[in-house]
Order: sequence, then structure tokens, then C-alpha cells
Amino acid sequence: MLNRIVRYLACPHCGASLALGDRALSCPAGHSFDVAKQGYVNLLPGATKLRADTKEMVEARDAFLSAGHYGPVMDALVDLARRTADPAVPGCIVDIGGGTGHYHAKVVDAFPDVDGLLLDISKYAVRRAAKAHPRIAAAVTDAWQTLPLQDASAAVVINTFAPRNGPELHRILHHRGVLLVVTPLPDHLQELIGTLGLLQVDEGKESRLAEQLAPHFSAVATERLTRTMALDHQALAHLVGMGPNAWHRDAQRDHEMIQRLPVPSQVTLSVRLSAYRLSA
Repeated sequence: MLNRIVRYLACPHCGASLALGDRALSCPAGHSFDVAKQGYVNLLPGATKLRADTKEMVEARDAFLSAGHYGPVMDALVDLARRTADPAVPGCIVDIGGGTGHYHAKVVDAFPDVDGLLLDISKYAVRRAAKAHPRIAAAVTDAWQTLPLQDASAAVVINTFAPRNGPELHRILHHRGVLLVVTPLPDHLQELIGTLGLLQVDEGKESRLAEQLAPHFSAVATERLTRTMALDHQALAHLVGMGPNAWHRDAQRDHEMIQRLPVPSQVTLSVRLSAYRLSA
């Protein structure tokens, strides 16, 4: 897939266009990036302060999402994309912090003539994302640094539970493109916050999102999605192990606490989906 999306890429060091050669991307200045045997490329320009998801976290996320527990979010995201994105807009579908590619694959499926590029800081996630869909390419990068993309190269940008770098999202989005954002609401996973001591969604998250995007984007659609998930012990373990909670947990203690919960456990899924266009 890299040969189909390379025209949208930019060198993370100098911003020049990239070309695909023999198992490597390179720019005219001589910067070169090897293509891994799994099909992805590392486009990190240097050191990063972001903490990358571990192999275990990615495996947990893959298992949880493959089981369909967040299927309603994926379906709602695809529906929002169909209602707000114009298939005639040139560019690719970019997923920032796209993880294993589950959400990205669903959206790309809805636009059969458009290719996708998934960016994530975790090489373990990107390895899986490179195989998530025949029309998705994947690369390692830091969402808070300059993105390795040409100006206005994205027809659609997806951002699900991931960092949002407003100026960079503005730079890469086509002037007729759309930015789709999914964020958790305060009651998301509320039944597990006290029981398992999970991190709680900050009440100020919505205002911070508005601050990050307001100088560059205007909201054109927003909706709330709330469902109740029935999760067994294995699904609960995957849910705890796939997100930021996993960095602060004791696996054995989690296992013991989860085993005490009823089967199935009723857990709230609550997110906001929003579509944005570039501000005039």
C-alpha cells in the first residue's frame, strides 16, 4: 500500500516529498526510512515524549475490538463519515493515533475509491494496522510533532480516543475535507471506575477539545452515543489492559478483582462523535 499513498507523504526531517525505492522511502535530501517486513514504515524524526502502547496493550485492544464490543462506535463513525465527507475531495483518509486500524478499516470500506494512511506511535499497533485493510498503509509517528504528510493531503482525518494537534490537523486537511473526532464522555465505563479504580474521564475534557480545535476548525455535526455492554471476565480484562489504565496496573490484582465481578457485567459505553471543517 505504501506505493499508493507515498504521494501524500512528506519527509519528517525536511518536509520534501518521498519516493518509494527498494524497501525504503527516501527524499531528495537523502533522508531514508526502511520499510519493515510487516509492511509499515517508521517516520519518527527523532526522540518522542509520547508513551507508546506495549505489545500486551495492543493484543488486548485487538481482542476487545475484534469481539465487537465497540461496534456501535464504529458504525456511528462510518455513518457520520458518509453524511459529512465528500468522496470527490482529493486526498487520503488519515487516522491519527489509529492503533490497530479497526475504526479506520470500517471508514475506508465506506469509500471504495479512497486509500488510507494510519499513523500511530506504537510499532506494535502499526504492525497490525498495516494488515487491517488492503487499502490502508501504516507508519510510526508522533502526533504532537510535524506530521509526515503534504499540506492538504487528507480528504478525511479520523481521530478516535487519540491526541489532537490542532495546527497539524489543520495543515494536512484539504479545504473541503472533514475531521471526525471520537471522545469518551464522563460516564464512559462508569461502573468500573470505582470498582476497579480506573482512570476517570475528566469533566473538562470537552472544553479542552474545544480549545484545541477552535482556532482552526468549526463543528458541523455532533452527537452522543450511549450503549450498555455486557462483558464477561475476559472482555473486562482486555478492556482494562488495552488503554492508559494499563500503565498503572498490577495484572494479578486486576485478575483477582475482575473475577469477583458478575458475569456478564453491565458496563456503559458513552462517547461523543463530532465532525469539523476548516474555519473560514
